[in-house]
Amino acid sequence: MSLVVPPYPPPRYTADAPEVSAWLRRRDEPPDYDAFGLVKYHYLADQQKTDGDYGLYRVEIAPKGGGPGPHFHRAMSEAFFVLSGTIELYDGTDWKSGSPNDFLYVPPGGIHGFRNVADEPASILMLFAPGAPREHYFEGLAQLGELTDDERREWFIKNDNHFVE
Repeated sequence: MSLVVPPYPPPRYTADAPEVSAWLRRRDEPPDYDAFGLVKYHYLADQQKTDGDYGLYRVEIAPKGGGPGPHFHRAMSEAFFVLSGTIELYDGTDWKSGSPNDFLYVPPGGIHGFRNVADEPASILMLFAPGAPREHYFEGLAQLGELTDDERREWFIKNDNHFVE
């Protein structure tokens, strides 16, 4: 066993004494946003709460609740961890069934997608790093039908969602 410690990032907290700054979110708190009962978003740790480090969301998808097709992000990585049910995960090549405890990591520029096509509900954790205002994206999806094609295309670009045809 090597005693050499790999390099860590530079310290970000430099005060002499530690501080009380942790916070707890309980599992039974209601979702922060409910998209017509099809998708429920729990904003566990958003960009503001993590000072831009990451965004962590628990997403509950109704039976046959769908999900986004193949797309990529330029500014952030995205990771998926299946909590319950079966989620179809697109890894840039194929759609694959994801079961509880399966994990998919997507670096910036990586093509991916996810969807629930099963007859049962599913739940996943989604992690975006660095943090981005994904709440704006999740909540804005409901208004897409009110936009022109050009406005919709621009909205997706501003929200760093680039769909692959």
